Amino acid sequence: MKSPFPPTADRACPLNKSQRTLAALGAAALAGWALTRLARRVSGCDFAGKAVLITGGSRGLGLALARRFCAAGARVALVARDPAELRRAQSELQARGGDVFTIVADLTDPAEIRRTVALAVEVFGGLDVLVNNAGAIQVGPLEHMQEADFEHAMQLHFWTPLRLVRAALPHLRGRERGEARIVNIASFGGLVSFPHLAPYNASKHALVGLSDALRAELAHEGVRVTTVSPGVLRTGSHLNATFKGRHAEEFDWFSLGMNFPVQAMGADKAARRIVEAARRGQPSVILTLPARMAVAANALAPNLTARVLAFVNDHLLPQPASSHAEGDTLKTGWESRSPAVTPEWKTALADEANARLNGGLNNGHARR
Repeated sequence: MKSPFPPTADRACPLNKSQRTLAALGAAALAGWALTRLARRVSGCDFAGKAVLITGGSRGLGLALARRFCAAGARVALVARDPAELRRAQSELQARGGDVFTIVADLTDPAEIRRTVALAVEVFGGLDVLVNNAGAIQVGPLEHMQEADFEHAMQLHFWTPLRLVRAALPHLRGRERGEARIVNIASFGGLVSFPHLAPYNASKHALVGLSDALRAELAHEGVRVTTVSPGVLRTGSHLNATFKGRHAEEFDWFSLGMNFPVQAMGADKAARRIVEAARRGQPSVILTLPARMAVAANALAPNLTARVLAFVNDHLLPQPASSHAEGDTLKTGWESRSPAVTPEWKTALADEANARLNGGLNNGHARR
């Protein structure tokens, strides 16, 4: 009697080659996710007693990071140019029980970099963690940016971290294998170039590339490198950034995004995420949902992203100033803010962050 069912092969409905490939990729992705979650639970170093050097550590994100490292029991050296800011940060951290000392240095000077690392090693007896955080943001149309603006950004965001890494590496290599850390604070602007930030974006792209190269080449020596690409953070940077072009209007758009909870992340939360990523030796971390979405959009649809950014530049951001004499002038956020354009209610959250992280002081100055 003939079976009413089709042959076994027909009943099995085997997947075609494309379907099998997709299934295998899905299974691999799921397994990778599970292994990553497991690794995050069981791996990582303890920062208690570790020696941590933080550049730009007297205020903003640097100060928030110092608070987190101190809370984890680390010994922390803060580096900055302003002695008064360093004293204020040191007093606060010591009042919290932190083991902190400060170094006044201009890190754009290679000799000062060598002195800074040597002093930290002398005080600590070694070095476990280097956090390259020092930076400055310059905002304005390309029309008003000079070659010196790009040189300054590259000096601060590329050459300074590179020289610090080279000076610190002999000491980091001497630590227990897998315990040494380098944390480079880049920016999502180093992955997606938002208009009116050309020098900043270019230099942060360079830092991301350097950080990725260091990670690959130092892994076999047990030195783990974490690249941090934050989106908009509330650190008081709107007042301490510098502006060109139509100063009041540039300040307005730059500061506005810091007052939306979904758009911007608080410095304390960012610091917690960064310190945890460093503890695990996580290769890369992108902070804020909008930043991750922008990076994903640029990777998946670069042409569309380019058109969107061009539209933003042409229709949403301020146009260049009518006078080069005025537009080329560099002003701080403090100097650029206009109550008529940006009333206090528009920047309430960002101003509160400045008071908490920077003492509410008028610390803005052109970084030259």
